Amino acid sequence: MLIREARTEDWAAVWPFFARIVRAGETFTYPLDLSREDAEGWWMTKAPSRTVVAVDDSGAVLGTAKMNRNHLGNGGHVASASYMVDPAHGGRGVGRALCTYTLDWARAEGYRAMQFNAVVATNTRAVRLYESLGFEVLGTLPEGFRHPGEGYVGLHIMHRSLVDD
Repeated sequence: MLIREARTEDWAAVWPFFARIVRAGETFTYPLDLSREDAEGWWMTKAPSRTVVAVDDSGAVLGTAKMNRNHLGNGGHVASASYMVDPAHGGRGVGRALCTYTLDWARAEGYRAMQFNAVVATNTRAVRLYESLGFEVLGTLPEGFRHPGEGYVGLHIMHRSLVDD
């Protein structure tokens, strides 16, 4: 697996699984009816933020991540990231590789921490992955997310220091 900078032409491969994941309404706080054009504008970020794709040996896109600062101004030293793995390629370490890549990026860019603002509590695979990479749940917004099957569930704020790594 290779993780590289996303190119404009990668969106055609990302959009099908992006749309499937968002429309399922289980893990992202995005509008369920997000258009392809709006989604591309949200996901395919511009510098100083970054969007990457994980590809296999044939060049097929397995997943994607976007990285950015979490806040501006005096909060600009904390990074954030979001991840999507094509469900057809789940369970193969793509999410772990993307998360590790974003942590390395944040360190190299001089960020002091990484924070996830809205990890759906029922997304236990993601929570376990992030915890295994040193993140901790700082707090949970009760009923902060309306899950289509579970009803109102919590949204975790997760954090990991990058200082003294």
